[in-house]
Amino acid sequence: MELISMARPAFVPVLALCLVAGCSSIGGSVNPAKYDRMTCVELNNALGITASEISRTAITRGKVAKTNVPRWLLGGSRVTAAVANRETARIERLKQQQDAIVAARARNCPRSAN
Repeated sequence: MELISMARPAFVPVLALCLVAGCSSIGGSVNPAKYDRMTCVELNNALGITASEISRTAITRGKVAKTNVPRWLLGGSRVTAAVANRETARIERLKQQQDAIVAARARNCPRSAN
């Protein structure tokens, strides 16, 4: 009985990590054509939002990587690694999106608007 009550507190963080991992994989590929129709102000806004998301995702990845999973919790370290890998993949997608925004801004906006 005591083992079950000890297992429950460790189960909750692992379940939360699984839910976060599922939400972090939502997203699509980068479509650079949509940025060509945006104004310079919209491009600057999108660039700021993307930079914030990259920072937020990197912080989450760091917290997940530092999570102490008990050794007796089977598969806990694999879940942690999977979540960290998903966050890394999301950061890469966001960087591609940011590169597309920067390229569109360089093409469409005068130097003074950057």
